[in-house]
Amino acid sequence: MDQQPPEDLSHAGSVVDKAIEYMMEQGIAPISAASALLGGALGLLARSMDDRSIAAVLRQALNSVESGELRELPTLPR
Repeated sequence: MDQQPPEDLSHAGSVVDKAIEYMMEQGIAPISAASALLGGALGLLARSMDDRSIAAVLRQALNSVESGELRELPTLPR
């Protein structure tokens, strides 16, 4: 996982940000939106990567949580 990020990662991130914004405007609870996005992401990973690679992605995500990196992100409006 020490590769350069794909060129389209920023675009994909922008699309996801817009989807999140739309769900918040629709009054969808943050936990519901996050659960749906996580489920969709895991499904996409399962269709495009082997289990070992998925586990590496999940370990990196867990490291981000444990290091506090995610707490640096702006909070959603309530």
